Amino acid sequence: MRRRFNVTGVCRPEMHYMVNLESRLEEVRCLIDGGEYFSINRARQYGKTTMLHALARYLEDDYCVLSLDFQMLSHEDFESEASFVSAFAREVMAAVGGEDVPAGILDQLKAFADGEQKQVKLARLFICLSEWCRGTSKPIVLMIDEVDTASNNGVFLDFLAQLRGYFNQRTTRPTFQSVILAGVYDIRNLKQKIRKDSEHRMNSPWNIASEFDVDMSFTAEDIAGMLRDYEADCRTGMDISSIAELIYEYTSGYPFLVSRLCKLLDEGAFHSGKLKLAGGVWTEPGVQEAVRLLITEKNPLFESLSNKLGDYPKLRNVLSELLFEGKNITYNPDDEATDMAVMFGFVRICDGYVVVANRIFETRLYNMFLAGREMQETEIYKAALHDKNQFVQNGHLNMRKVLERFVEHFDELYGDQDRRFYEEDGRRYFLLYLRPIINGTGNYYIESRTRNMERTDVIVDYCGEQFVIELKVWRGNAYHERGEEQLAAYLEYYHLDRGYMLSFNFNKKKEIGVKELRIGEKVLIEAVV
Repeated sequence: MRRRFNVTGVCRPEMHYMVNLESRLEEVRCLIDGGEYFSINRARQYGKTTMLHALARYLEDDYCVLSLDFQMLSHEDFESEASFVSAFAREVMAAVGGEDVPAGILDQLKAFADGEQKQVKLARLFICLSEWCRGTSKPIVLMIDEVDTASNNGVFLDFLAQLRGYFNQRTTRPTFQSVILAGVYDIRNLKQKIRKDSEHRMNSPWNIASEFDVDMSFTAEDIAGMLRDYEADCRTGMDISSIAELIYEYTSGYPFLVSRLCKLLDEGAFHSGKLKLAGGVWTEPGVQEAVRLLITEKNPLFESLSNKLGDYPKLRNVLSELLFEGKNITYNPDDEATDMAVMFGFVRICDGYVVVANRIFETRLYNMFLAGREMQETEIYKAALHDKNQFVQNGHLNMRKVLERFVEHFDELYGDQDRRFYEEDGRRYFLLYLRPIINGTGNYYIESRTRNMERTDVIVDYCGEQFVIELKVWRGNAYHERGEEQLAAYLEYYHLDRGYMLSFNFNKKKEIGVKELRIGEKVLIEAVV
């Protein structure tokens, strides 16, 4: 049976098409060889568990690896030191097997696991572990996945304190060679309430951790390597390099999104026969169709993103400013909202600023914001629903007509609004108008390289065709002419002959409407509201 693309659970090279992790494992190995303790904090479905499993195999010749998962522990296991010691000992024994543990140590761990010592303390567990570390032929590496499970628990913080204590006294009290804790939240800065008396511990004892800066996102070359393995088995005839680059452009290398797109292309995206693709599935139109399907599906990653927006209003506000107002938001690790956006994977840091993590997240976020009941009750959205059937002729989207009708509706509904409205809400209402027109057939995303307070480029994919629409705030004729030249150059980049510009003009003497002009060999359709 041939391998598959996997998006659930651990990826295994004998079963799944995978990116080669060798270089990353070597980077992590350097930290372990150096005796470092560290955390792997990445967003949901970013490959943390797969990395830990691959690392355990990578180290097994030289280290004894204790690979634990705190998801295997129940709430009751954290209720007291004794219950935690019992659960921890049970998981250690399951992880290594009796043959890897000296007999005396094994007896102690078994007594802990069986709960024979009702009032046993963490200190006694760590004495046992230290004795094991002293007598082992291989240094011991402790890896714990899903530590978020215990992050608001006092017993867990006491466990971290014991790890820190032994780390600081490792010259006299043998301890683990290295400890790796993996999860979404950075437990070096726990801000959870863990005591009944309202006392908060603002920092965890995990301040001994070294920085973990291994890049776990995939490069275009990583993706190409995985596709080469797939092509050797399936012989689709794809252009591996160009498809890998295209998948990277949409995902920015987010592991789940890369694998999910590949899985859709391989197994399910086009089996319905509704879309016939010249040249096969593994083509640019095929990837665009897979992107459309991915953006509209329900999956645990998107559900997690949606839940975070509901749970953290400050996070929602930051993302709204970033998406609709084009604000340049400087990353500040002391600002809770931006730090949270990075931790949850909504954004990444680029040249000191936060940017949306990838095109797929961006479009999904736009859809989340625009799908609310309040947005869908707006007159411009209702107008789009009324108009939507008149814009497609013979399977082709008439973007000029979309702009013409938008200009009419916008002027009628919002023509007397002030400059601030145009700057902050203009682009929101265009996307709100566009979405029901292309929904179910097409897709859109924002070109991040051009998005700012003054300019935003919307790229629309519709049945294999692309449209570039520049949205901008009017800043005078000279600025406008430069914008036309920039758009013409941008069309050259996308290999398009026709482009569109929508200007939000707060000048009372503006000339509202749509016109066509030529710049060199390019045709520009300009709309002014």
